[in-house]
Amino acid sequence: MPPIATNAALLIIDMQQGMNQPKLGRRNNPGAEAQMQQLLKAWRQSSRPVVHIRHISRAPDSVFWPGQPGCEFQPALQPLAHEHVVEKNVPDAFTATGLERWLHARSIRQLVIVGVITNNSVEATARSGGNLGFEVTVVSDACYTFDQTDLSGRLWPAEDVHALSLSNLAMDYARVMETDEILAHC
Repeated sequence: MPPIATNAALLIIDMQQGMNQPKLGRRNNPGAEAQMQQLLKAWRQSSRPVVHIRHISRAPDSVFWPGQPGCEFQPALQPLAHEHVVEKNVPDAFTATGLERWLHARSIRQLVIVGVITNNSVEATARSGGNLGFEVTVVSDACYTFDQTDLSGRLWPAEDVHALSLSNLAMDYARVMETDEILAHC
């Protein structure tokens, strides 16, 4: 892997308090937040751009319904005043948000993506980023998902859902790496 560019953007997706709601079910990768914090610290120390992406739901029963505590960022991953915040209403952080324009205006070509949910907002954003020509890296140990029931009623463990989502991304859209590998190239 080439070194991480001095202007590579760290995209932290949906790390809001609502992700801790028990109604979302069992998750994988309990150390993901610690890995995100390591990357955030490295990005801040090197003055690389950080983009915090927040989901604002259109569904009243969502943990991300506006005005609810679930919409707020988790305390350990709060944006600083100078860090960019993007609000989205669909899983893909590029759809109707101005994110692509913001990145192009700063000549940012490399994206390092962390956050949740691996097979939803992380995957959707990474796919769009790859399709738009960005060099996308998804940090596997700095993402997580939840157990998922498929259309036939089969329950898939979060670990399997996570692994399959990352495998899908690695085929055509993104490089998949771990936190230590990223930090070694910063």
